[in-house]
Parts: sequence; structure tokens; C-alpha cells
Amino acid sequence: MIPGWVATHKARVIVPIVCFLLLTAFQVRTRAGWGTGWRPTPLREGLPTASNGVPNRSFTFCRLLYQSVRREPGGYGWNTDYPGSDYNFVLRMEELTTTRPAKWADGEPGYAVVRPDQDELYECPFIFMSDVGTLGFDEGEVDHLRDYLLKGGFIWVDDFWGSNAWDQWESQIRRVLPDHSIVDIGPDHTLMHTLYSVEEIPQIPSIQWWRRNGGYETSERGRDSETPHLRAIFDEEGRPLVIMTHNTDIADGWEREGEEDDYFFAFSPQAYALGINVVLYSLTH
Repeated sequence: MIPGWVATHKARVIVPIVCFLLLTAFQVRTRAGWGTGWRPTPLREGLPTASNGVPNRSFTFCRLLYQSVRREPGGYGWNTDYPGSDYNFVLRMEELTTTRPAKWADGEPGYAVVRPDQDELYECPFIFMSDVGTLGFDEGEVDHLRDYLLKGGFIWVDDFWGSNAWDQWESQIRRVLPDHSIVDIGPDHTLMHTLYSVEEIPQIPSIQWWRRNGGYETSERGRDSETPHLRAIFDEEGRPLVIMTHNTDIADGWEREGEEDDYFFAFSPQAYALGINVVLYSLTH
């Protein structure tokens, strides 16, 4: 349950409030040491449904499994930050909001993996993608993703840095939505104040980058990625189709929350505040 004063007054000071909630409303931080790129067994491919022992499916964090056609330094393709970020975000979404996520038959929280050409894609109101500067869609995937988005779907892409990664992603999403514009979202946009008031886009580096640079440098591509961006594609009625967090790794603030106190305090509250805003905004618009 969200405290009433948070929901009503939009939590003007994000870091102290979310830190307080993360550290007092639930005392134990989630799993540490997942290891970026680690693939769990089972893969959690598909969705939690009655056919695999989950009769009552609610919110599911769906991640898209795509094919990489190029490499980016520090990236692992579709499973960058997986599964730790997905697992942790589902738990925090449940603790910080009234959302009730799905659970697998073994009790694991409702995070799942889907492919661009799967029909189960249509059962995901929310899809997350990471390291999208490496991806390439085939024609069938382009058509399927376009159909998914225009029928009410939503995609959030995160953790891609610099102009080369942006150009690769932009070339692919313009194939999917050739008649839609990409626009910047500023601090006054409703998305930034859906639950928490996020005054600026946080630049969150991977924990490995942060450690190598003494806990100070946050731009993983130097001058080429010094400014984080929040961009979007909307339909004609203003419904968000795609949200893009570029030159920042929001999901590492979820995945790595339990590994190091300094990293947690510097980045995790902002990562959860923006993440919850994005998901709630996408589900209610």
C-alpha cells in the first residue's frame, strides 16, 4: 500500500523518500550478485499462465528476447541486467504500489521472457528491452511488433549509450513505426510526476563502470553520452507506444541495489522512482 501522503503530494524530494521506503517499509534488500548476463534455469520464457501452474496472472514484467546484429562495449544483448533487474523491480513494484504481480508456480515473482514473433506478446501490456543499440529485427518481427504496439502494447528500452547505439536503435524502431515521431520528454511532463516527482533524468552507470571510475564518472561513452535523455513515441491520441531512456542504465539501479551501499544510495531510489512512474503511466494512458 502506498502511504497516502506520498500518493497525494507526489513526493517532491525523491531520494530521501524512496530511500526511506526502501530501507524501512521492507528491511531486506533483494538478491545481490546476480551477475549481468547470467541466464537462469528455467529461462522463464513465455508467461505465467494456468497451463504452467499459475491460474491467476496479474502484472507481468515481460522482457523481449531479440537478436543482436552488432556489439556494444559492456553489453550482453537482450539479457543485459537480466534476471536481477526484472526480479527486483517486480518485488519493489509490489511493495511501493498497490500493484499485485503474477507469480510462477514455484513462488518466483512474475517476470517473463517473450520473443518478437510470439503470440504471447499480445498478453504483455508492458515490455522491457535492454542494450537495444545491438538489435536487428527481421521483417516478420517488425510487422508483429508494429501490430502489437498499435493494438495497445507498450515498450520501454533502456541501457544504450552514445550516438552509434542510438542510430542503430532509431533505424530499427523507425521500421516498426515509420509514421510516428520521436519526441523528448521534459521535467514538466505528466510521466515525470505520475507517482513520484522526478525532476531530471538520472544518469545511472553500470556498477562496474562506476567502480572503475572511482564512484564519480557516470557517462559510459565520455562526451558522446554525457547527457541522459528520456524520449518517447506517442500515437495520435497521446498514448505512449515506446519510452526510451538513452545514455543511462536505469535497470542497473534495480539489479545492483543489494551489492554496495554507496551505489544503492546514489542511484537505486531514482531508478525505482522513474521506473515506477514509467510503468504506471504506460498502464493508465
